Formats: sequence, structure tokens, C-alpha cells
Amino acid sequence: MGHDAFAHHALGSAALVIISALHQHPDQAVAELVGTSSVSHATTYRTLKRLADHGLIQHTGETWALAPRALEGFGIRLPDSDNSHTPAQGWANIAEQHGTWGVAARRKALHTAERAAYQEALDRFAEHRGRAVVLVRDGRQVLVPVPRPDEIPPPWHAPGGRVLDPATGRPAADWRVATNGRLILITPSDQRSYDELAAAHAEALSEWESVA
Repeated sequence: MGHDAFAHHALGSAALVIISALHQHPDQAVAELVGTSSVSHATTYRTLKRLADHGLIQHTGETWALAPRALEGFGIRLPDSDNSHTPAQGWANIAEQHGTWGVAARRKALHTAERAAYQEALDRFAEHRGRAVVLVRDGRQVLVPVPRPDEIPPPWHAPGGRVLDPATGRPAADWRVATNGRLILITPSDQRSYDELAAAHAEALSEWESVA
């Protein structure tokens, strides 16, 4: 399947399936090929014509069989074939005729580059994530929080838990500072006030300290 000769704009994947079916069971009629290859009637007819144009298959009456060197990509000239079609001279020759030579290599290079870019993005993301420290006490694992990117420096703190905008020096309307020094974004969709959020945080912190 990875060979350029079986790319979408060349022989296609159905050609490989039909070649395999004829290799396993030679001399099959179209109806039989549809069953042994699990390829539809229309695709089977189109693929048989494409393979015959390259001399990779030949028919006797209603049955089809592979050419002697079809598995190597070498075809034969059929007596009733169109003179404009020349027998295939190997899989590379077929790929070159259809303009698909190098498709697999370019696809592999693209996928390699995409995987590298994705891994780079994951690495950058991991750099900004806090890694929890695990302490084992009495056979139990306890996670100890570490500094996070949403913690702000003390100079940005304003009275009442508000946050100073470093650009203007004035309190930012939509931001508050939690008791642990982390930012809380207050939006109209929030159902709890800042005091309620701070109380919830204090309760969660108390529970964590009781476990630790």
C-alpha cells in the first residue's frame, strides 16, 4: 500500500486488493472478484481496465488472471489492447507515468514534521505546567502544590483583593486575587461573589492541610 504506484491518482488501493485476490485465486470472473476482493462492481470494472491498460492482468473469456510478472509490476501487451498503452516496466515506472512518484516520501516527511511540531507544542505546554511534588506519609501519597503561572507578584496586589494593572497602575475591574495569591477572573457569568470564591478556596485549603 505504501508504494507510489498505488497512490490515489495512480492505480489506487483497489488495484492492490484485486491483484492480491487474483494471486490467491487465479482465473476469476468479475462477479467472483467482487466477492473475493470486497470491492464494488463499479470499482472492480474500473480497476480491471486500469490494470489491463498496463498489461498487468489478462482475460480469457469472462475470467481474469495476473500477467506472469504482475507481482513485480511488469506487464505484457494484450492482443486486443489499445496501442497507446504500453506494458508496465515495474512499479516505479507506473508511478512515474501517473505523476505519483515521490508521494509516499513527501507524505512521510510531512507527517514527521507535523509530529515534531506537535511534540514541540507539548514540550512548550509542559514547561508552563506546575509539576506537583509527591510526598509519601504513612503509606499515602500527598500532592504538594507548586507555583503556577497564574500567581502574580506582590506589587500587583491592591487593597480588597483587587489586582493592579501594571500598564495603568489602576485596579483591573475583572480580576481579583485569591488568598493563595492566584488570579481569579470575575465575569458576569459567575454565580458566586469574590468573597464566596475566597471562602471556597479557604475550605479546600483547610481540607488539603488536614490530609497533609
